[in-house]
Amino acid sequence: MGSSSLATPGFAKGDSVEIRTDEPGFTGAWFEGTIVVRSKRKQLTVEYRDLLDDDGVKPLQEIVDVSTLRPRRPPERGDRVFAVGDKVEALYNEGWWVGEVIGDLGDERYVVKFIDDSELIIRKADLRTRLDWVDGEWVHPPGGSFELKICKGKTVEVCSDEEGFLGAWFTATVIGPVKKNKFLVEYHTLKTDDDSGFLREQIPSQHIRPAPPAIEIKKFCLLEEVDAFYNDAWWVGVISKVLKGGKYIVFFRQTMEELQFRHSDLRLHQDWIDGRWVRASQALKLRD
Repeated sequence: MGSSSLATPGFAKGDSVEIRTDEPGFTGAWFEGTIVVRSKRKQLTVEYRDLLDDDGVKPLQEIVDVSTLRPRRPPERGDRVFAVGDKVEALYNEGWWVGEVIGDLGDERYVVKFIDDSELIIRKADLRTRLDWVDGEWVHPPGGSFELKICKGKTVEVCSDEEGFLGAWFTATVIGPVKKNKFLVEYHTLKTDDDSGFLREQIPSQHIRPAPPAIEIKKFCLLEEVDAFYNDAWWVGVISKVLKGGKYIVFFRQTMEELQFRHSDLRLHQDWIDGRWVRASQALKLRD
């Protein structure tokens, strides 16, 4: 069981991380922990959150190479629904193991096949979408394209061609397919004209993308590209001014206007390209 990852340097004492091990029987499993000592340039001491020492009393501490580390995964957005073929990580034996959903048993139980060809029944609560940490960003693995897996119950984002809404992404849930390359979705924030319920629309598949993975950001930087939640949708903009109290001025190129937002109403901008999420290179350089 494994996952390819390219960890980046720059971890500090106290950082929450996930640690990969290649020990027999645990190849590729990711275990949650915390950095307690920076030993050498490429080695650190970590303390595992769920693994104990040989005495079974204290949390296990080990010296590990920085290449075996990645940041702690951010929590997933919304209520995920998994489908056969989805690349996942399953919580088992105190670690997260890479696998693929090969069966849906109903009642939120799935059959997951792992890299070593073993199979287990895993509850939905113990599954998360597989993401790899590559060049400082969380990305979907090759072959894990969402395009062919727009299925009932999926949380997605939908764009519009209507005037005044170009560039906006609305969160929705897939109700089901209605015709070739078209799906019925129900919006999370848009209501019907009579305000009796949430709006449903038929949307072409090319206007649908998965909900982006959450990336925890303590503070946004000047000129950083972000998505701002405004008028029930996410709009791409650029931080034009950093204010006090966790507030920012965001400039929107499309409308040539600036608006003020709280930190909680912003997220790091990501583009969905060829079945993977890609972050702006400028944002990475600014944060480094």
